[in-house]
Amino acid sequence: MTDEREFIYTQQDFERARAMIYARAGIKLAASKFNMVYSRLSRRLRALQLSHFKAYLDYLDGRENEEWQSFINALTTNLTSFFREAHHFTMLDAYFEAWQVRQSKYRIWSAACSTGEEPYSIAMCAVEYFGSWSPPVEIVASDLDTHCLDTARHGIYPIQRVEKLSNTRLKHFFMKGRNENEGQVRVRQDLRRLIEFRQLNLLDDVYTVEGQFDVIFCRNVMIYFDKPTQREIIGKLVARLKPEGIYFAGHSESLHHVADQLQLIGNTAYMHAGAPVILKRGHK
Repeated sequence: MTDEREFIYTQQDFERARAMIYARAGIKLAASKFNMVYSRLSRRLRALQLSHFKAYLDYLDGRENEEWQSFINALTTNLTSFFREAHHFTMLDAYFEAWQVRQSKYRIWSAACSTGEEPYSIAMCAVEYFGSWSPPVEIVASDLDTHCLDTARHGIYPIQRVEKLSNTRLKHFFMKGRNENEGQVRVRQDLRRLIEFRQLNLLDDVYTVEGQFDVIFCRNVMIYFDKPTQREIIGKLVARLKPEGIYFAGHSESLHHVADQLQLIGNTAYMHAGAPVILKRGHK
């Protein structure tokens, strides 16, 4: 293929990049992503002052270096929003209600947290339900992309990202930027302290999160993996889910192929296969 691209980039380079991101992160890029890969990785070639993709991929291949993280960050798609798939947060309230008499804290894991909107929505939900800035919850949020995690930890967003939130939530949970920070909002420290952010690759043999969880959010990430990889990852996640716990999947994800591990209890909400259902099927 010949065109006026800034960098030399061939179909062979594309296939090689596809194979490398699959081997490293389990992400299966579609054949239609040829131009996306060029666009995303061109920034890295500029940074390293390379003129063609083969040199960049050679730089990565067969060695461990910091560039691998930049490669993964560049090719990871991160699309999220506050209270995305709102029915899951209604079900989270119902879960709090069903298990309100307990001695321990609720443990919740946002397993593909991207830039943080999901775990902050979980934290807002907990603060609102329990009427306290110190609700009985422990929230762990993880992601593969270090750039996204930096954004999540700082909790600073363009004001457009919170436009769909109610005025009550905006006033309660965010601070508006002024002067040079005008046009931005920041999540209040009282909310940020409820969440522990950490990097984690869902392909890792051993996960660095400890113990089991009442609720696991792993939404809109399985679509980037093939079926065998999905099954492997879900198996590891389910092993971290308490017997009565709930697993929330994304709206575009079907988990029929792991029916031996998870049973559907509502709209993209699951429990352990064979476990007694504590929430009504179809609860919204």
